[in-house]
Amino acid sequence: MTAFQRAKAYKILIADLIGLKFDSEGQPDPSQVQDYIEDRGGIFYRSGIEADQEYTKGNLHFFYLPDLSKEQEILEHTSSGQYDALITAATVIPALAQFDFGGVRIGSGTGNMGSASWGGGNGVGGIAPLMNTPSLNSCATAQMAMKALLEVCPNLPVHQMHERVVAGQFDTGIHLRDYPTEKLSSKRIAILGFGNIGQEMAKLTRAFGMTIVIYARSSHKKWIESQGYIFAATPQQAAADADVISIHTGLGSFDRNKKTFANQGMVDATVLNAMKSGAIVINYDRGEIINTDALDQALGNGQISHVAIDADLFIVNESDDKQDRQLSGPMLPYREMETRHQGKLSLLPHAAADTEHWSRVEGAIQAVDQLYEVIGQASVINLVGDLPDGYNQGGKKTATGVGKISDSNILALTRDPKQLKQLALMSKEMYKFWTSLAAQSDEQQGQALIKGNTEQQILNINSYLTQLETLGLRCPYESQEL
Repeated sequence: MTAFQRAKAYKILIADLIGLKFDSEGQPDPSQVQDYIEDRGGIFYRSGIEADQEYTKGNLHFFYLPDLSKEQEILEHTSSGQYDALITAATVIPALAQFDFGGVRIGSGTGNMGSASWGGGNGVGGIAPLMNTPSLNSCATAQMAMKALLEVCPNLPVHQMHERVVAGQFDTGIHLRDYPTEKLSSKRIAILGFGNIGQEMAKLTRAFGMTIVIYARSSHKKWIESQGYIFAATPQQAAADADVISIHTGLGSFDRNKKTFANQGMVDATVLNAMKSGAIVINYDRGEIINTDALDQALGNGQISHVAIDADLFIVNESDDKQDRQLSGPMLPYREMETRHQGKLSLLPHAAADTEHWSRVEGAIQAVDQLYEVIGQASVINLVGDLPDGYNQGGKKTATGVGKISDSNILALTRDPKQLKQLALMSKEMYKFWTSLAAQSDEQQGQALIKGNTEQQILNINSYLTQLETLGLRCPYESQEL
């Protein structure tokens, strides 16, 4: 830290759970992140700031208050700049909450980070950097979206068949024909968005043999096609004849004049009607991306057979009387829709990305590192929005194998020269085999070459691809300063 920074005791609020497994007392356990903080020399408190306590200057002090939720109680702790920085996941932070040295959202989207302290993004030009931890929950979100798809396709009524088996009322030779089912293989999925989650969803659906069409910006076209997917220039093109659509674009930028987001209502009647009759819609992104009036109509006429939604829902006022309880959030129109189309909707309260233990712990650890960089070096990793004055860009950090590869990822391979030599040797052997085979003009000589070398070359190909996958090299590339 600089001399200026040593003159201050930095106080960081952790306003969300940083461990989702339970301890011996049945409480969510933050000890993994606490141990990490203490190993870095930080100090961890399972309470808020004490007014009569002195805190060591030059240290980062982390205060764990995961039960903060209502706007008023959050402001009681934050409206006067009591804390210098913030780490949170799903807690909604109000505009008047003040954090002069930065905030990190565990996850990718920052829609809940409403503080006016941030220098751009969801803020209004404040002095503090806003950051996130993209990719760490990308796999969890994609896997939950895949689970939502597998709930309805293959469409074998497993529970019904189980009950008949238990009751001894099923004869395989007689009754099995009454249960035809459609598999995922060969079905067509439209994936909207080629960010971290969209890429993970593509990997999962490829494993099931689906045909994958991806809508993204044109700059992604070569990377999409290089991985064997089909590029679509518009959501309508992606949705054409699709059996499934899965949304992973995010809301996009906010237009302060129109008071709408760029991708709000993007999945409209033209997109839904382009799909096959009886198609499936999965939106584990933001509820506002779908035009709910168009979806309501598509469910009513059978164009869409099933919808899985993961969107925010908030209780505005607590009440024992269900009729008096007030709710808000983008889930509201889907709740109303479910009353008209019972059994056709599966609704989650934006839980897919925020309820997985490993993602939360790793995200919190990365957030701790990011705040050490911000406070110690004025370096901002995974900046969201504008870079405030006095800070420098620290680049991006994602989980291995998720998101884009950069020059620094390739440079990191030099730390393991043995692995590089193995890759080079396999590449050389494969090059020799393919060039030799291409040079054969005599069919008998070609057959002899194949017979003597194919087994080893297939082993090389499998090993080579496995190493590339393990190193996270089968993905798009983004140039980055070393």
